[in-house]
Amino acid sequence: MLMMLLSPHSLPSAESPTNTAGIRLPIEFRRGSLHVPVVVNGSNSLSFKVDTGFGVTTVHPDLVEKLQLKRAGFITIVGIAGEEKADTYEGAKFNFGGATYSPRRVTVLPSEAQSRRRRDGILGAGFFRRFVVEIDSANRTMTLYEPRGFQYSGKGEVIPLEFRRDTPIVEAAINFTNRAPVWAKFEIDSGCDGELCLGHDFVEKNRLDDETGHASSRSGVGGSVDTRHGKLPQFQLGKATLDNLPANFFSEGSPAGEGLAGHIGMGTLRHFKVIFDYSRKQMILESAK
Repeated sequence: MLMMLLSPHSLPSAESPTNTAGIRLPIEFRRGSLHVPVVVNGSNSLSFKVDTGFGVTTVHPDLVEKLQLKRAGFITIVGIAGEEKADTYEGAKFNFGGATYSPRRVTVLPSEAQSRRRRDGILGAGFFRRFVVEIDSANRTMTLYEPRGFQYSGKGEVIPLEFRRDTPIVEAAINFTNRAPVWAKFEIDSGCDGELCLGHDFVEKNRLDDETGHASSRSGVGGSVDTRHGKLPQFQLGKATLDNLPANFFSEGSPAGEGLAGHIGMGTLRHFKVIFDYSRKQMILESAK
């Protein structure tokens, strides 16, 4: 989960038009995180994380001068373990093999300058509004389509999306052999490398914590939080079911907004070919086999 508090001097991101559609790109997974190559302002190829859970697109602090970005204001980023004030910049144009995206603002997180550089930036909600995004984890490809000309004709399941601010939300269920299923709403967070992260209140209310699981932690904006790592008997997303799915049970707080169970991470999405179509408020799941 990521929320933004806009300063009076900053504006939300916007999309720029382009006629390019059906651009296929290679992707790679780094410690479970999905990365795609991109050129920004004529740069050499850079590697950006693809994150449905991030409300903004970011650029690493080291690249601000090289990309000749212009300071434009600031925002406050609210993450799973706190908040961080970040400067915003304008003048970035992203090129994905001919498909372009020009957000009105990009964000630079100061904390990223304090650790080893793992990525050149993050593609957040504006990227997913700009394109219909198909992620084929099994074949290590991502395909970008123009929303206006996109029409799905495959055999996958179309799942409706709700949005809270910029984050997509779906309904899913945890199934048991000895009691009724637990249905709840979850954020879709492709930036999370895990399968499921569940908030403390949801875990307590539904008696889900696996006491045999081992202690762990999850990191995000603001720091890290303690969790317990275990498994759920079965997770149901649409008609698809995944048995013995790993999950992180938050010891306090939640990775998602109020009233949500938690979030579904890339570890779950990698079981499918997934298409995000924000323009039609839908996510399409196809079998990865």
